[in-house]
Amino acid sequence: MKNIFPRWIIATILVYFIINGTAWPEICNRIVAYVNNDVITLYELDNRMTKLAGMQLEEFKAKDPQGYADARRQVLNLLIDEKIAQERIKELGINVTAREIDQAIERIKEDNRWTQEDLFEKLKSQKLSYEEYREGVRTELERMRLINHEVKSKIIVREEEIAEYYKTHQDEFNTPAKVRLSAIFLKDKASRTHEDAKSLNDSARELVSRLKGGEDFGELARVFSQGPGASQGGDLGFFNTAQLDKELQELVTQLPEGGVSDPIVRASGLQIIKVTKKEKGGTKSLEDVRNAIFNLLYKEEVNKRYNTWLGELRKKAYTKIIF
Repeated sequence: MKNIFPRWIIATILVYFIINGTAWPEICNRIVAYVNNDVITLYELDNRMTKLAGMQLEEFKAKDPQGYADARRQVLNLLIDEKIAQERIKELGINVTAREIDQAIERIKEDNRWTQEDLFEKLKSQKLSYEEYREGVRTELERMRLINHEVKSKIIVREEEIAEYYKTHQDEFNTPAKVRLSAIFLKDKASRTHEDAKSLNDSARELVSRLKGGEDFGELARVFSQGPGASQGGDLGFFNTAQLDKELQELVTQLPEGGVSDPIVRASGLQIIKVTKKEKGGTKSLEDVRNAIFNLLYKEEVNKRYNTWLGELRKKAYTKIIF
């Protein structure tokens, strides 16, 4: 273990304060920890804390002072571990490309039978941006390569483990019935007359007739729709069938895939719905999710070995917390 304070860090700090003429008590972004030849700043700590807490730190601290203090120590230790791991990753020349990240995301979608919309829905529920998700995938790939290099014994996931996980986590593999809808919306006039209402109804009926005669829904939506998704051919995306309002739920249940509704009266106009795609709900079979479960169990073992390895590496590293 190193026991000498890194001199280059002292020199850098002194030069900064000499040049800027800043006094020590006035520091806004100070160093909170040293990790070998690197540092962790207060800005890094606060930034990660804010992301993990999902709220402003002042609010967190006011709500739960002890929880705030405990979380701060845990996040600082997490950042220290990351610095140590990243140093080793650089030493080994481990590099994950954007293409490899894209391929990994596609495998995740395939293993879980997700569409791109499904993935975005999952990220939205977890309050994650797509870029943050990609960065997480990069970190995971780096970690796996690091463990493959540092831990020589092969990770084996047995078939019995996969079957047992499937048996005890059935709720994870239940998927709701979903439907993809497109719509043409004809807007009513603010101060409509009886003639206006008749004209609007006639226009909607004519469109339905043209659609049932084989004309393209997307093209007609681009030309005539005054509602959401008009420029995308009326596409509204996927919806969980159970979450639709009762009237629409009954309608999409009756319509076949590709079916078009009669005009539906809305508060500010008339709407024509097309059921673009239907996906039945139910429990995915073991065969459908075998790869996803394998990858999950494999990742758990990687994380366990990673934490053990990192604990040993941290004993040998120079770390000093001054926060």
